[in-house]
Amino acid sequence: MLSYSRRMWEPRSLRVLVDLDGVLADFEDQFLNKYREAFPNEEFVKLEDRKGFYVSDQYENIRPDLKTKAMEVISRQGFFLGMATISGSIHAVKEIASMDKVEVYICSSVTGTNRHCAGEKYAWVEKHLGKSWTDRLILTKDKTIVSGDLLIDDKPKIKGIVKNRSWKQILFTACHNRTFRTPPDVIRLDSWTDETAWRSIIENARKNIPCWN
Repeated sequence: MLSYSRRMWEPRSLRVLVDLDGVLADFEDQFLNKYREAFPNEEFVKLEDRKGFYVSDQYENIRPDLKTKAMEVISRQGFFLGMATISGSIHAVKEIASMDKVEVYICSSVTGTNRHCAGEKYAWVEKHLGKSWTDRLILTKDKTIVSGDLLIDDKPKIKGIVKNRSWKQILFTACHNRTFRTPPDVIRLDSWTDETAWRSIIENARKNIPCWN
């Protein structure tokens, strides 16, 4: 009875959901490199000029047929597996996972235009984080249905069927969202190399975790 009573007053673990593309893996750099390799004579958007979450939409604004070419690049086998890690991301996510009373899961969307996407994301996680981390990978079309306390994601507006999602979003800064006006209730994380910043976010969130009930 005593141990049960103590458990009722113990704070539960903080559950941190971390996006893959654009947060751990460098989607934008991979896309630009592969696009220029495939279409060396076509117009392209420099990383510093990227605006809007969907890269194919920005290419469509240049010329309608460029959207098809952009989607062709993203749909190729090896695209997702070949993404490089974002500086400091692997070290940071492992450090967060090692913190007391913190659980970390990789929460990533899958695209219907690339049949290799899901398998390559599993392979990417195993390659860069280790096989045990594949058990922490959640692939979903709707992140609002996933239970967590924090979601670190580069997409400014995340929509889904659940309006009152369980997590608070941390907007990870990427080339496409630099000019996005962050709402007052959303915190920005500019880089994984700023260890003071991400530690502060995690530690502050952990302090506000309720006790077991």
